[in-house]
Amino acid sequence: MILSNQSLEKLRQLINEETTYRSGPQLVQFFNRLGFQDSYGQGFPSRWKYTDDKLSKINGSPEIDRCIKILLSPANFIGKAAELDKHIAEFNKFLSFDKWKILRKGAEISFKKLEKVEYDESGLSSRSEDEFLKREFADVSVKELGLESVVAQILQERIIEIEKCYVAESPLAVILLAGSTLEGVLLGLANSYPKAFNSTNASPKDQFGKVIRFHKWSLANYLDVAKEIGLIQYDTYKFSHSLRDFRNYIHPFEQMSSGFSPRKHTAKICLQVLRAALAEIHGGLDKIAT
Repeated sequence: MILSNQSLEKLRQLINEETTYRSGPQLVQFFNRLGFQDSYGQGFPSRWKYTDDKLSKINGSPEIDRCIKILLSPANFIGKAAELDKHIAEFNKFLSFDKWKILRKGAEISFKKLEKVEYDESGLSSRSEDEFLKREFADVSVKELGLESVVAQILQERIIEIEKCYVAESPLAVILLAGSTLEGVLLGLANSYPKAFNSTNASPKDQFGKVIRFHKWSLANYLDVAKEIGLIQYDTYKFSHSLRDFRNYIHPFEQMSSGFSPRKHTAKICLQVLRAALAEIHGGLDKIAT
């Protein structure tokens, strides 16, 4: 199967964050199942670049078919068949232009060669980036989220600082502050509602299957759990990759090795993710309060 650039980009998004967030080491593990022999260490490229490079190397070979089957295996979506079918439907909109279609029959994933492009826009349910950025949210004070008062005050002051940095066109400051602020909010909620955060499939666990203590969770861990328990919506989770990917660029050498250059557009997405998450968390607290 030979995929177009658009299909490869969508496949990269599915691998990196849309089906589940995969860290650098997890991406190495994923692609090593396809015959690569990579290791994760200093100088590792950005997650986007690494996945793009690997997909370009296997495009047109049987390994691209195997990659898709591993990614969309129903065994990875136990109890979440509707979510799997949604991913397949959205990916098929891209594959249609390559005259391919993914089929799922029970636990089997197969491919069908199309005679012509099958294009049906009605099934595309996820918002585009432009649509996501146009969403408007009522201002939500962190103090309304039921966190410890001292922590809530600090987080609220950070939000004010983030808005100032965005107006001043300081994108790196926005990105780093937005990521740490959202992580602080979710950590505070985890401490307030430990049962809800500890009882999900996405809760990070140690080698013995025990949930890791909250202070050791990454922002990606918190976002995975928040999506699973319904605190944030799919679109907010989808576009939160900017916060997750760039969180570690607080370290200059991480930024240098990746070649990352912060832009105002990236900062805009990160700020919008923070605004959306706060609004959705505020509206969804009843889901975890019982």
